[in-house]
Amino acid sequence: MKRQHKSTESAGEGRETEVRIIGGRFRASKLAYHGDPVTRPMKHRVREAIFNLIGTESEGRHALDLFAGTGALGLEALSRGATSALFIERHIPTARVVRENIAHLGAGDDCTVLEASAFVWARRDLPDGATVPDASCPWLVFVSPPYAFFVDRQQEMLDLISSVLQHAPPKSTIVVEADERFDFTLLPGPVKEHRSDDGWDVRTYAPAVVGVWRKE
Repeated sequence: MKRQHKSTESAGEGRETEVRIIGGRFRASKLAYHGDPVTRPMKHRVREAIFNLIGTESEGRHALDLFAGTGALGLEALSRGATSALFIERHIPTARVVRENIAHLGAGDDCTVLEASAFVWARRDLPDGATVPDASCPWLVFVSPPYAFFVDRQQEMLDLISSVLQHAPPKSTIVVEADERFDFTLLPGPVKEHRSDDGWDVRTYAPAVVGVWRKE
């Protein structure tokens, strides 16, 4: 969920000073966000739109928040019925914020925080399932890195998402947040032309572009 400043934005434009859980058992709980420019939470309206889109798909899932930032996506899923959550955040001060938010919600028994690169995790740890408590449980995966990663580290992003798609159990849901610079047709599988089609369901919530894949 970390966001680097983009050329279309001024340094402070659009930055939200408060992050809260939107729905579920932790609804309206405030999350810590210390204003570090390395970490910019996903806009409230985008997070709300995503959870409206995936409906009840948090229930009974194992949430994976791969670029965790404040942890808001994984904690939102936990609030809405996910059984557990794994947060991956390589920036150590930001990982401390995730732990602070988990403790604030009293959710420590259901959460794991890894101070690691999501790219390294996908290559080294994901194939053997060692960091996922129950590999038979469907996943709800959030891939929400700095938008610049889809440009500057595009192949790494494609490899990471492909690995998640490959190793996720059946009935898993993968949510990818990018911006208009990323072409979702580069990912495995088609992009839907009609809502009834199979494939990536891509929606625009400017400046965010969100794609959802449901694995059969």
